[in-house]
Amino acid sequence: MEQEVGTLAKRYSQLEAERDTFLERGREAAKLTIPTLLPDEGHSSTTRYATPYQGIGARGVNNLASKLLLALLPPNSPFFRLTIDDFDLQAIAGDNRGQVEEGLARIERAAMQEIESKSIRVPVFEALKLLIVTGNALVYMPKEGGMKVYRPDRYCVKRDAMGNLLEIITKESISALMLPEEVRALIPAQEDSHKTGSPVKNYDLYTCLTKQKNGYMTHQEVAGIEVPNSRGTFKEETNPFIPLRFIRIDGEDYGRGFIEEYMGDLRSLEALTQAIVQGSAASSKVLFMVRPNGTTKSKDLSKAPNGAFINGDANDVSTLQVQKSGDFRVALETMRMINDRLAAAFLLNSSVQRAAERVTAEEVRFMAQELETAIGGIYSILSQEFQMPLINLLLASLQKQGKMPKMPKDSVKPAVVTGIEALGRGQDLNKLATFLQYLQPLGAEVIASEMNLGDYIDRLAASLGIDTSGLIKSEEQKQQEAMMQQQLMQQQMLEQGAMGMAQAAAPQIAKGAMEAE
Repeated sequence: MEQEVGTLAKRYSQLEAERDTFLERGREAAKLTIPTLLPDEGHSSTTRYATPYQGIGARGVNNLASKLLLALLPPNSPFFRLTIDDFDLQAIAGDNRGQVEEGLARIERAAMQEIESKSIRVPVFEALKLLIVTGNALVYMPKEGGMKVYRPDRYCVKRDAMGNLLEIITKESISALMLPEEVRALIPAQEDSHKTGSPVKNYDLYTCLTKQKNGYMTHQEVAGIEVPNSRGTFKEETNPFIPLRFIRIDGEDYGRGFIEEYMGDLRSLEALTQAIVQGSAASSKVLFMVRPNGTTKSKDLSKAPNGAFINGDANDVSTLQVQKSGDFRVALETMRMINDRLAAAFLLNSSVQRAAERVTAEEVRFMAQELETAIGGIYSILSQEFQMPLINLLLASLQKQGKMPKMPKDSVKPAVVTGIEALGRGQDLNKLATFLQYLQPLGAEVIASEMNLGDYIDRLAASLGIDTSGLIKSEEQKQQEAMMQQQLMQQQMLEQGAMGMAQAAAPQIAKGAMEAE
């Protein structure tokens, strides 16, 4: 699938036709939420964007993106764990398992420091908002520098029937001043603004990534000319281009957005909010009407100060009223019903607590957990298409920097421990807590005699994602402490026995001493 020189612009135009339907839906979703995420074609920095009448769309997108960001890249803890097969571990380290696991933990912490140093969370938050609204985003992770995010209107992608990446072409506008000298020398004089003295011209830079037998190949073109030294190859696990999808559809090159599934509710809410806002503005306008042939003059009313006395008849004056309160009430109730549905879909806190005087903390926790579990499918696709490629790129960067030793092939494998895996551990935690709660009526003595406390602690720590090595006493430690306690008790008994014998013999010794005198 290698592209010929000078054909990237043509190939990009061919792929645009397949992308237009997804862009149209994405722009419609952006207009109902955050219009600046995917503006219309031909926009500029001076373009004015229409503001939606309702704000729950923008609020919901930001809230859901924040929750996903914390789930995918949690602060203060690695989002993945390096695992090694037991047989490989035995061959590498023998009985020194703890040292190997400590070394893997240091690599995990180094990867998290790499994320912090490159400030990855900011572009990831932008990518998540694009995914929620448009369903698509392209993340570029270069060897040096931070992460870059491409909007869906800045790239085209081609996949096979299984959804594997075949081709990516990005399009970005750059100034002629950023082009290499050898490229500018090849641009015709009528196109080069520097030679004609006209303002600096921008050119479309195309970057192509194509699937090869053993990885991917990339090169760049501008103005039909290949950029020198732009060709390169990447292994599949070190591909810096990560095309993301929010909802995967078999056979489609692009994904579907979260907003697309709730487009009907957002359209209805937008129309109802607009009607109520405009109707309220009309109803708030106060107009006094004076009977034309009455004794009261409108000039006297308009000029009279507050509390003044004028000649007239109160029946000559009336107030203009819309009298649409009943219709507004129906629209308002419908709007509230739609608003509640969208709040639940976007996991907003207002949807968790029901309208009641007494709402227990357990009820709020349970409802919040139900909502979090409802988006488990979102975690699944993002863990495979975003987290795993990001982990591979981070580990490759650490190896290049010398912070991570080169491991035997296929011996150390990363495993994601956030997202859907965290939801599974949360379910185990709730089941363990419920199980212990049901055992409480039996009494502490029965629980202690029938329940293996050590195994319960291990399962509880696993559901919380806590490493108990060094935290919980091992069986050897317990046996040693029991032996020490037993020896201490024996020593105390010997001492007490010796003291008792000394006290019993003391009178006899004293009597013998008196007789001797």
